[in-house]
Amino acid sequence: MRQTLSILFLTMMLAGCSSNAGSENNEKNTENNEKTVEAKQQKASGQTDNKMNEYQPNSQVTDDRSLQKVNQTFADDKGEATLKEMKNVNKTYEVGPIELTVREMKLIHLRPDYSMIDYFHVLTHDEEFDFVKVFVEIKNKSSEKVNFAPIALLKTNTGETFDWKKDIYLEELNGEMEGGATKSGNLGFILNAAGGHVHNRQAEDHQKTKDIKWIEMTTSDVFDKTHKKISDSQKIKIEF
Repeated sequence: MRQTLSILFLTMMLAGCSSNAGSENNEKNTENNEKTVEAKQQKASGQTDNKMNEYQPNSQVTDDRSLQKVNQTFADDKGEATLKEMKNVNKTYEVGPIELTVREMKLIHLRPDYSMIDYFHVLTHDEEFDFVKVFVEIKNKSSEKVNFAPIALLKTNTGETFDWKKDIYLEELNGEMEGGATKSGNLGFILNAAGGHVHNRQAEDHQKTKDIKWIEMTTSDVFDKTHKKISDSQKIKIEF
């Protein structure tokens, strides 16, 4: 009888040790998984920072990379920019063979330098204005040449719409992409573009742009090298 009880007690001890070991292994696995996810997030964040740090400032528009908090201002030889709103997006969308990543969206008030006034007069006669911009990365995952535009049409919650021709950055993000090629840069659109001068519309425009809550980007379709459509466009809505 004593021998039977001893065997039973030993069996229970071994089962308990096994259970504790299993619990410890599960905890270690969970901890390792959490560290892996955190490492991947940090790597993605680092890659994002690298892409944006590598960005070459636009020749027409004031560099806004240092603007990370609302009401911050930065001035260079192209003008003075003030950040009104910002959203770190960091989302990737699949459009057929195209991988489109939207990194950030900003609402910026720009007072162009006098030397840049003529450039912006094509789109507005305002001497200073608000514009919305997005920083994107594009990758052609296929081995074939394709044709694609990250923003063919942009719409805001205030009812304004813009086509790709009204982009103020002109960084050649639209068009042909060789197989495996990547592109990155900004696209921006002037809000409440006026036919008159800013001092006649300043209060009205300030009220309108203050109410910008979201934008909706519509990409182009994706076409192959023979101009045959291979993927439909996609709508992407981003909220501040």
